[in-house]
Amino acid sequence: MMRQICAAAFVATLALPALADDITDTLDSARAAYDDGDIQYTIEELTYALQLLNDIKAGSLQAFLPEPLAGWSREFDDEMAAGMGFMGGGIGASAEYTNGGDRFTITLMADNPMVAAMGGMLANSAMLTASGAQIVRVGREKFVDQDGQLSALIGNRVLVQAEGPDADAIVAHLEAMDLRELGSFGN
Repeated sequence: MMRQICAAAFVATLALPALADDITDTLDSARAAYDDGDIQYTIEELTYALQLLNDIKAGSLQAFLPEPLAGWSREFDDEMAAGMGFMGGGIGASAEYTNGGDRFTITLMADNPMVAAMGGMLANSAMLTASGAQIVRVGREKFVDQDGQLSALIGNRVLVQAEGPDADAIVAHLEAMDLRELGSFGN
């Protein structure tokens, strides 16, 4: 798994100079607009720079999605980053795993108000089990299983959700993730 993360980081750094130029240019443009007193354009440029930076972070978050196990294939959801704006911001990565007619998704979200809101709920396993949820262990992490949707808050910062009918395949893929490293994502 560490090799996959390093490879993804290497590939991301190949694109980084181009993005860094776009980011630097955008920040320079924001500074020039600010110096000219054009506050609205300054805000627009800073918002765009933030989007570019979040795209870099989302790419590094995507590297944590596990490789498909034997017989499975994986397709990344390229629209995930754009959809985060509708959920209050932050970054996310998602992939759908398929094996013939079987399918499930794994979604990662960080720096999002929904993550913070779910954190308190996921931390209270007694309340969840009283409401009928089950606890599923994946390595050292506890995932809450609510009607086939597994959820865990990793490192109090990254929400991992997996959903689909084949719980064994989902757990096997989650076990292939470096959840400990994911817990320190962005630090």
